[in-house]
Amino acid sequence: MAQKKISIRIDGELVGATEGMTILEAAEGAGKEIPTLCHMDGLTAVGACRLCVVEVAGIGRLLPACTTPAQDGMSVTTVSAQLTRYRRMVIELLLVERNHVCSVCVSNGHCELQSLAKSLGVSSVRYPYNYPRLPVDLSHTRFVLDHNRCVLCTRCVRVCAEVEGAHVWEVTNRGIKCRITSEMNQPWGSASSCTNCGKCVQSCPTGALIEKGFAVEEMTKRHENISALALAKGARP
Repeated sequence: MAQKKISIRIDGELVGATEGMTILEAAEGAGKEIPTLCHMDGLTAVGACRLCVVEVAGIGRLLPACTTPAQDGMSVTTVSAQLTRYRRMVIELLLVERNHVCSVCVSNGHCELQSLAKSLGVSSVRYPYNYPRLPVDLSHTRFVLDHNRCVLCTRCVRVCAEVEGAHVWEVTNRGIKCRITSEMNQPWGSASSCTNCGKCVQSCPTGALIEKGFAVEEMTKRHENISALALAKGARP
């Protein structure tokens, strides 16, 4: 059965969409870019990072574009002074929560968090750094998990569950103590369910999950390959 066609207005421009699409999907289909860190095509949207928030006419709060359904006649604003201010604040809070030292990161120059900070004009932060003493898991023979660079986007959790079907990763604890953990908080190298596929590494937007053997600025991720696999498999429910 063909899906119903709808029209929404994005930044004043009338855009065609299909019923069931999110605002983010409708915007992407029209060639309009909305910043996001946790979203990946083909995976379930969770609205974790809140960078994709938009203004919707008639609604008095900001809504995440990745999880908000597009509705016929809806009027959406994706660029405004308020949205820029909010997105900058989100980036600043992410930077102070962990230890993001770009100059010694293998993903320097290839990091989505770094790119978003640059595009949003975040060159300094207004909040005190937490400087948590977080561990680096080197137990895996091929890969590394560096909690200092994790932004808790949960891409690794979703791609492992929805595409690979291994369910290695999960988020444990709450609030500032949240961590990505493998198999009931076991070292990654001891995770018997891990297939060593590396999909989690390739889906990670920062240098939190990396492959061993790369030096500073050498680690690039192939996010588009993972999205292609997810879309082909129909991983998202």
